[in-house]
Amino acid sequence: MDNLTEELKKRLIEILNLTDVTPEEFDENAQLVGGELGIDSIDVLEIVVMVEKDYGVIINNKEIAEKVFSTLSSLADYIRKNSPK
Repeated sequence: MDNLTEELKKRLIEILNLTDVTPEEFDENAQLVGGELGIDSIDVLEIVVMVEKDYGVIINNKEIAEKVFSTLSSLADYIRKNSPK
């Protein structure tokens, strides 16, 4: 597992207040939105703001967003490919 994925696990747990999940329990290949974690559209907005602020990556297309937010792995891949850093 890479540093970005681990960092994203910790950030999502923090910003979404997922108090009953640890980074070790966070399955990066599980369905992110609408899955076991209970992430909904309001949570997605918080994630979008965090991704833009922390990584300089803008997600402003619904079709792209559906793919990007399917799993934590897909989110990490999108950030890697589109980050200006």
